Amino acid sequence: MSTNLVWLALLMAAVTYTARAIPLLVPQMRRLPPMFLAYLRLVGPAVLASLAAVSVAVRAGESARPELHIGPEWIAVAACVAIAAWRRNLLLGLIVAAGLMAALRAFGLAVV
Repeated sequence: MSTNLVWLALLMAAVTYTARAIPLLVPQMRRLPPMFLAYLRLVGPAVLASLAAVSVAVRAGESARPELHIGPEWIAVAACVAIAAWRRNLLLGLIVAAGLMAALRAFGLAVV
C-alpha cells in the first residue's frame, strides 16, 4: 500500500477545516450582505449538482476518453427535477429518481 497521497489528504483536511471554521470563529460573518449569504447557501447544492451531472452524463469511451453519455439515467434526472420543482421537495425527487433507476435496472433497461 502506497502512502504517497497521505500528505495531500492532510493538506486538504487542513484547507477544508479552515474554510469551514471561519464562519464559526468570525462574528462579523452574520453581518454580510443578504445577497452574499444567499450565494454562500447555494454553493453546496451547486457543487453537488455538478458532481452528479458528471457521473450521469460522462462515461469513459472505448478510447478511454470522456464522452457524453445519454441513457436512461437522464429519465431519472428529469423525474427528479420535475418533482423537486413541482412539490418543492428535493428529497422526494431524489427518492423517486433512485426508485426509477432501480426499476429500470431490475427490468434490464439500464446498465449498472
